[in-house]
Amino acid sequence: MIETDFLPISKEDMKRQNIRQLDFVYVIGDAYVDHPSFGHAIISRLLQAHGFSVGIISQPDWKDDASITILGEPRLAFLVSAGNMDSMVNHYFVSKKKRPTDSYTPGGKAGKRPDHATVVYSNLIRKTYKKTPIILGGIEASLRRLAHYDYWSDSYKRSVLLDSGADLISYGMGEKSILEIAEALDSGIAVQDITFIPGTVFKTKDLSIVYDPLVLPDYETCKENKTKYAESFRIQYDNTDPFTGKTLVEAYPNKIYVVQNPPSKPLSMQEMDDIYDLPYQRTYHPIYEKEGGVPAISEVKFSLISCRGCFGGCSFCALTFHQGRIVQVRSHESILKEARWMTDQPDFKGYIHDVGGPTANFRHPSCEKQLSKGVCKNRQCLWPSPCPNLNGDHSDYISLLRKLRALPKVKKVFIRSGVRFDYMLQDKNDQFLKEMISYHVSGQCKVAPEHISDAVLSRMGKPRRQIYDSFVKKYQSYNQKMGLKQYLVPYLMSSHPGSTLKEAIELAEYLRELGYMPEQVQDFYPTPSTMSTVMYYTGIDPRNGEKVYTAKNPHEKAMQRALIQYRNPDMYDLVKEALLLEHRQDLIGFDKKCLIPPRKRKEKPNENKHPKGNIRVYQKAKSKRNH
Repeated sequence: MIETDFLPISKEDMKRQNIRQLDFVYVIGDAYVDHPSFGHAIISRLLQAHGFSVGIISQPDWKDDASITILGEPRLAFLVSAGNMDSMVNHYFVSKKKRPTDSYTPGGKAGKRPDHATVVYSNLIRKTYKKTPIILGGIEASLRRLAHYDYWSDSYKRSVLLDSGADLISYGMGEKSILEIAEALDSGIAVQDITFIPGTVFKTKDLSIVYDPLVLPDYETCKENKTKYAESFRIQYDNTDPFTGKTLVEAYPNKIYVVQNPPSKPLSMQEMDDIYDLPYQRTYHPIYEKEGGVPAISEVKFSLISCRGCFGGCSFCALTFHQGRIVQVRSHESILKEARWMTDQPDFKGYIHDVGGPTANFRHPSCEKQLSKGVCKNRQCLWPSPCPNLNGDHSDYISLLRKLRALPKVKKVFIRSGVRFDYMLQDKNDQFLKEMISYHVSGQCKVAPEHISDAVLSRMGKPRRQIYDSFVKKYQSYNQKMGLKQYLVPYLMSSHPGSTLKEAIELAEYLRELGYMPEQVQDFYPTPSTMSTVMYYTGIDPRNGEKVYTAKNPHEKAMQRALIQYRNPDMYDLVKEALLLEHRQDLIGFDKKCLIPPRKRKEKPNENKHPKGNIRVYQKAKSKRNH
């Protein structure tokens, strides 16, 4: 492998590859990794395959105007992406404390990209190149394409298209829309006239050019009235399907309109195969070797993407807005070809780390009609109960896994992507569950019930506790029959909208019966464009207009988190405080039903001087909730 096999990152590279002027310059917030798990690699290789030249500017110094000029002005447009992760999630824990590392940066160093990178990079470009088209893409822009709640500033923000000064957003996965944009620009169409491409968002002052629009509540109204924003989000959510989605219009002051065209159509199996068969180098650029490489490659180098899209519909997940609910898959032949390449790598140890996607055991659309009529607007496929039309057949995935296990040099094939246990139970037989236990689990099987209170699960869009209990019983039964001791490790979330201390205590009691205390707990993270984030911000469930209690006070959130880890001595004071607030003294004692033993609570210095740590804050919130 030689350096010129990568796309140009310098003028010297351009000269070696006989490129006088690039068609596109792609500015990215990640290190340059030429692997199909990275969005910039797919988009740039796809454009290259269709005859367009693309250069990469990775992690430019946003304080230096010259950093954006190193490849010159592109002939057609700048492309901008914050990276594989939202830059704010990349930078901050849910507590809003800075993360110490960044696995998408050479050497894992933090601080190599700005907050709100999409906006910063785009404005940096616009300072030097006043008229060159700028196209936004990637998950950060995709999930901020319309007005949205920003957790980190606790504010309601405009579409990223307006704050960035860019011309277009290519939202979702972007393969189809970026090619149409490229061909339109190449044919001489001005960027302001590119208003007709599915999967794009544009801005205009002339609403007459928009055919049959569905007009959302305007930005100013939603900013002042959270109920209106909840209503707007519900309309947006109902129009995420490429077959039934309408063109959405959001009005801003000074007669500016942000227009979202319907999503792009899903990719066919052949189109998926073609994308994953592009000539990726499947590693990071050699310039990063001296810094120790890019840590993120270790998670994907020996993993296989078999699908995209998810019909699971979890409220806290942004997949509905980004990849969509229609599952798209690669063929067995395409996946096996990549697997054979993996087994020939000198550092392959015999283990394929994953075969999956957003949900590993989704290997086809949930029902036959989706590829022609789209997904249902008025119900989810799995929630609140499985749809009668749901196809629960796992035979294709079983067949794929068997073929991979049979490859020479392969010792073990793991499934690390999440599996939907409720969907697994919809299969007519338990063959997949049995094979997963026999071949694809190593000591521990990780699943995501997220909670066990039906009140909270309903807000999450997750199956009822009874469904999870049925799965656990079946999983344990098969392990016993096979003479295996492979434990279930449940992922759990604290402080999700709908969860009060009462539900958090209910979860703690469940863990007591289970005899399990998780080492890590995920506190709910309100990221843009999820149903749960709208509940968090508005206090309203957009699906039905019901009021929803949400823990926002840091001290109450700490108590909810502590209850899940009630055995940890460091959590004792928080757990006792929560139990006393809910009048659950019955859980303090030496009985086997108790969570903690009695002992005097140690008051921390100056505790009562901090309102966020004062019990009265929670009591006031609880009183308001009960009203």
